[in-house]
Amino acid sequence: MRQRVITAVVALLIFIPIIVMGGIWVDIAALALGIVAISEILVMKKKLLISPESIIAYLGVCSLILPDAWTSFLPGHISQNFVFFLFVLMLLLQTVLSRNLFSFDDAGVIVLGMLYIGMGFHYFVAARGVGLTVLLYALFIVWVTDSGAYIFGRMFGKHKLAPRISPNKTWEGSIGGSLAATILCTAFIAFYPIAGHSLLQMFIFTIILSIAGQFGDLIESALKRYYGVKDSGKILPGHGGILDRFDSLLFVLPMLHLLAVI
Repeated sequence: MRQRVITAVVALLIFIPIIVMGGIWVDIAALALGIVAISEILVMKKKLLISPESIIAYLGVCSLILPDAWTSFLPGHISQNFVFFLFVLMLLLQTVLSRNLFSFDDAGVIVLGMLYIGMGFHYFVAARGVGLTVLLYALFIVWVTDSGAYIFGRMFGKHKLAPRISPNKTWEGSIGGSLAATILCTAFIAFYPIAGHSLLQMFIFTIILSIAGQFGDLIESALKRYYGVKDSGKILPGHGGILDRFDSLLFVLPMLHLLAVI
C-alpha cells in the first residue's frame, strides 16, 4: 500500500502539471504513454521490443496519436489514416520477410492494439485541445467510478459482475461507482460547464461514460487473463502498467467524442 501511495503521488505531481500546461506537453506525454502501452501488449504477446514488427507498431501507434496539426504538412490526398494503413501493410509484409515466424495472427493482434491505444490517446490529446475542463471531466469520471466501485464493492458487494474475467468486481460496486460518478461529475459540470451542452445532456453523458469506462477496465482484464499476466506492465510500482491505469480512459475519451458530435 505504501508503494502504491508513493507511486500515485509522484505520478500525479508529473501528470497534473502536464495536462494543465497543455499544448505540446500533452502531445509528447500521449505519444510516450502510447509507445509504452503498445510495448506492454508486445511483451504479453512475447515479442522482442526491438524487432521490426515492434518498431512498426511504435510508429503506427504514434501515427494515430499525433494531433491533426502535426500532420498538416502531408499532401492533401494523404490522410493520417492512410499513413496508419501503410504501417499495417508493413506488418503484413513482415509475415513474408520473416517466413511466417511473424504470422498473420500476430499482425492482427498488433494492429488491434495500435487502434485501441492509438485512437484512445488521440482523443486524450483532442480533449485537452478543446479545453482543460473537458479532459478533467473525463478523468474525474474514471477516477470517481473506480473509487466508488471499490468502496461500494467492499461495503455491499455480493453478486459477481464478471467472475471469469475480474473476480473481485461486483454488481453493487459497479452500480455504486456509476452512481457516485454521475452525482459528483455532474456537480463538477454545474460549476465548470462545457460550452454547447446542457446540464441534462452532461448528466446523461456521465452515466454512459461511467459504464463505458467500466467496460474498458473489464476488456483490459480479459486481455491480461488471456495472456496469463497479473499486470500489463511494471512501469508503475504498485499499480502495474500504463494499460492498467489508462484502460478505462481509452474507452471513455472516444465515447465522449462520439457523444459530443451526436
